[in-house]
Amino acid sequence: MISPSTLLIFSLASLALVLVPGPNHIYIITRAVSQGRAAGVASAFGVEVGTLVHIAAAAAGLSYVIARSATLFNVIKWAGVAYLVYLGIRALTSRQEFASREAAPQRLRAIFLEGVVVNVLNPKVILFFLAFLPQFVEPEAGAVPLQIAVLGGTLLLLGLLSDMIYAMAAGAIGGRLRSRAPLIGRFSGVVYLGLGVATALSGRSA
Repeated sequence: MISPSTLLIFSLASLALVLVPGPNHIYIITRAVSQGRAAGVASAFGVEVGTLVHIAAAAAGLSYVIARSATLFNVIKWAGVAYLVYLGIRALTSRQEFASREAAPQRLRAIFLEGVVVNVLNPKVILFFLAFLPQFVEPEAGAVPLQIAVLGGTLLLLGLLSDMIYAMAAGAIGGRLRSRAPLIGRFSGVVYLGLGVATALSGRSA
């Protein structure tokens, strides 16, 4: 298994990475500001379930295959772009989307699933697992897939902690802005479209 020193270094490096605001944080903040802490928490858990999918793919070697295949990589990339653009257009055209803080269970499930899809279709996460995690794998220790699972699980837990901090903070701020729902809706739409454009412009490392 992974040596304690390697796991400690990986944990510190991962903590530094997950604390820096990124696309997933922007998505979570947008949800929390527009619909409250519950929505932010649901999106955070959704994002990290998406991370769990990436961990499984990396452990099975699928991330490497996807990252090395221009066709597969572009399919995932443009599917992610399309989904973010869809979320942006929906936010810009819906007047009821952000009108209420209360969310029914079904609504929270939908937000959770959106978080999963947003993360699973993020090509940058695939490259992250391909470029970052292998640096801490110790082949001589054996069971490489298990090592990837342990490292990925550590990253997931730290990421969830970071996501929850952002969700709770944004939810508190959002409570003061909830009366300006149309403005928040438009802002959220622009954010999603911006993330879509950023994803579209992202490249693939050979």
